[in-house]
Parts: sequence; C-alpha cells; structure tokens
Amino acid sequence: MNSLFQQLFKRVDASSLAAFRVGFGALLLFNSINNLFLCPTCKNLEPDMLFKYHHFEWVVPWPGIGLWIHWGVMAVCAFAIMVGYRYTIALFIFTLGFTYSFLLDQAEYLNHYYMVILFCVVMLFVPANCKWSYDARRGSRIASATVPYWSIVVLLAQLEIILIFAGIVKLNADWLNLEPLRIWMHARRDGYPPFFTWLTGDLGITIGAYGAIALHLLGAPLLFFKWARPWVLAAYAVFHLVNHTVFSIGIFPWFTWFASFLFFKPDWPIRLRDKFRRRTSSSGPVGQPEKGILESSTRPDASSNVLHGTASVALSAKHVLIMALMILWLSSQVLVPMRNWFIPGNVAWTEDGHRFSWRMKLRSKSGVAIFHVSADDQKWTVHPKEHLNARQVRKMSCIPDMIWQFGQFLEQEWQREGYSDVTVTVESYCSLNGRDRQLFFKPDLDLTTVSRDERAVNWLVELTQPLKNPLWNF
Repeated sequence: MNSLFQQLFKRVDASSLAAFRVGFGALLLFNSINNLFLCPTCKNLEPDMLFKYHHFEWVVPWPGIGLWIHWGVMAVCAFAIMVGYRYTIALFIFTLGFTYSFLLDQAEYLNHYYMVILFCVVMLFVPANCKWSYDARRGSRIASATVPYWSIVVLLAQLEIILIFAGIVKLNADWLNLEPLRIWMHARRDGYPPFFTWLTGDLGITIGAYGAIALHLLGAPLLFFKWARPWVLAAYAVFHLVNHTVFSIGIFPWFTWFASFLFFKPDWPIRLRDKFRRRTSSSGPVGQPEKGILESSTRPDASSNVLHGTASVALSAKHVLIMALMILWLSSQVLVPMRNWFIPGNVAWTEDGHRFSWRMKLRSKSGVAIFHVSADDQKWTVHPKEHLNARQVRKMSCIPDMIWQFGQFLEQEWQREGYSDVTVTVESYCSLNGRDRQLFFKPDLDLTTVSRDERAVNWLVELTQPLKNPLWNF
C-alpha cells in the first residue's frame, strides 16, 4: 500500500500533462467554433418540445440569439484552456456551459459529449496549467516543472475505463453476428476511397467487428507496456481514421487517440522536441530549459530525485483526501456502465441503462410511432412530425422514455385546451439491427398513467424477431 502511495504522489515531469491540456483545449476550441458558426443546437428552438434527461427537465434554451452567444463564450473559454490563461476559471465555465448544452435535448445524446464532460471535471482538479501556460508565466506559485503522478494516472484510468467498456459491451450476440456494423457498411458501399471499399465486404466487416473487440479489450491494457505501445497506437490511429471517415462522430476519435499519448513517459514532449531540434539544426545547444514560462530556478535538474520521483513522500490529510476522491470517482465510472447488467430486458431494445455506458455503435433502430389521444368522448390521431424535428422523430420512435415524454407532452397540450380525463396510447413498431419490424409498445398502455421511474420492460412487447443471416446461433 505504501508503495502504491509513493508511486501516486511522486513528482514527474509536467510536460505530458501540459501537452494534453493544449491538445484538449484545441479540440474544445474546434468543437466550439463549429457550434458557433453551424449552431446545430440552435435547432432546439424549432420543435414544440425538447426531450429531457430525468431530473433535468428544468434545463431550457437561452432565448433569442442566446445559444450563439453561449457558443461564442465557450470558444473563448476553450482558447483560454489551451493557452492556460485563468485556466481553472475558464475550464469551470466551459464545463458548466458544455453540460448545459448536453442537457438541452436528450435526442442529441452522443457518447463523446459525455466523455468531454467527464474529462473536463477531472481536469479541474489536476495542475495542467503549471507549465507552458500564461498562468505559469504570470505566477511563480503556479509554475512548476513537475506534477504529482496521480494527476496523470487519473486521466489514464478514466481513458482505460472508457476503452475497456467499449470492448466489453461488444461481446453480445448481435455484434458477434456483425450487426449493426454490416448494415452501416453495406449502406456506405459507394462514395468512399477505393482503399475503404474492402471494408464493406463480409471479410472487412468481420475484421472490423472482431478487431474492435480485440483492440479495446487487449490493446487498451497493452498501452501500459512500452514494447507494445507504438503498435497499439498505430492500430488505434487506423481504427480512428476509419471511424472518422465512415461515421460522423465529431472529435471523439481524435481525442481518444491523442489522450493515449499520456501512456508515454511524462517527459515525452521534451524528448520529442529535442529529437526534432537535433534533426533540424546542426548548431546551438539542445534541450535547454524553457525561458519565460518557467525560469531555470523553478525547474529541477534532470538528475534530481524530485524530477525522477524517487524522493519519499510523507502521508498527509491532503494525500488521503486525494486518494479517497480518486477511488470514489473511478468507482463510479466503473459502476455506472455496469448498471444495465442488473436491469431486466435486452438493453438494446429497452434502452434502460444504455446511456452513459459506452455502448457505442451497438444498435441500429428504425420505427414508426403514431399517438392516439382520447378526451371527453373524442379521439384524435397525432403524428410526431407535427410537433418535432426530423431527428427527434427518428430518435423517439424506438426509445421508450422519449415516447413516454411525448405522451406527457400531448396530455398537457390537451389539458391546456380545456379537455379533461385525457388518455394517450401509442401504436409503435420498431426494427432492431435489421430485424423485421414488430410491435414495440403495448398498444393498450395509457402513457398518462405510468411513471417515468418504471422500467421500460414493463411497457414494451418482448423482442421476438430473429436476427437475419446470423453467423452464429447463441
């Protein structure tokens, strides 16, 4: 236990953490500028209702041009994070703002948005601005050539949890039978470079499906080993390049690949810089201490025990608190994705426990939902497109709690018109991973009489349609 404590709190070179902050901030800046000019979230002003996460129904869009202003402020904060100017304040504002935009509409859920929030929270507690930052230039109290190793370990652990769970969740019958990857790749047979064409064939799809499992379950742990690291990073580079080319998943592939460089020794940016200087210049000193941001007096000699982390660290109340917070945070990151293991029903069908579990690209669902409203001896048929945008309609059709929310919306609409004793039922059919469509919701279920806290399995018709053209029978 003491050995683990000494490893976590030893001092190591701050270069790796500083480089991660710069790259992280740059990706956040790119995402914020994209939202500022394209403003995909601004369409949240268009539909009659937004789908809300449970307990966050109070989150509403800014009025008028508020969302454009919001993303402008976010871009400024992201730039401040990148250059390390008022780092903690900028990151805190960015985290709140990004979480707000994430919570606006449940139909916009993406795993990489959730991932950004998690890393923002972790980065709030690590001294990523102690080097190569304006904060370090301005204040000697912040400037430091070293950081405690736990500040890198917690980021590595967060990344490992995401990667490993992304592999574990693929150990299901549909993915092992190449679905839904086969559906998506067959739909992308045209319009891509020739060297991607083979991916749309059965051999390429099989390699992709099973290779993704191996890369996450074997490759992610192998990043800890020096001999395997370059090969795994190369494999991840190919994997993320294919993901970026075939799927629209924003900054996710670039962030996860760049974050993997944290597995190298903490001084890797310095060694890379010095190697580059040796190749580009045949004169002048190489590897001199940085000037300006860190004065030479704040940077320990490379041979010192502090920089190499061999100095003994005495236990204090602060160290105990840091360790306790790390254990609590990382335990929650493991337990939250596991919750669907203990919920009855097929998670791809019921969606109970799907979100926040790194279940990426595991289901392709299409369906139709038509609502029937009855009140005061009158009946109406409602098509969701009358109230929602196209993305919301597509998402809602096969996601139970979104169907439930739309039912509540219709009840409130009719009550506002003065009707009483309103009942809402839904006629819905859904297809999962290429199966034939089947009845989804129980057709006689009155959506106004059930609680959102109920398990969706109680609302749904059991999935009975078999997978088409399976490789294996499980």
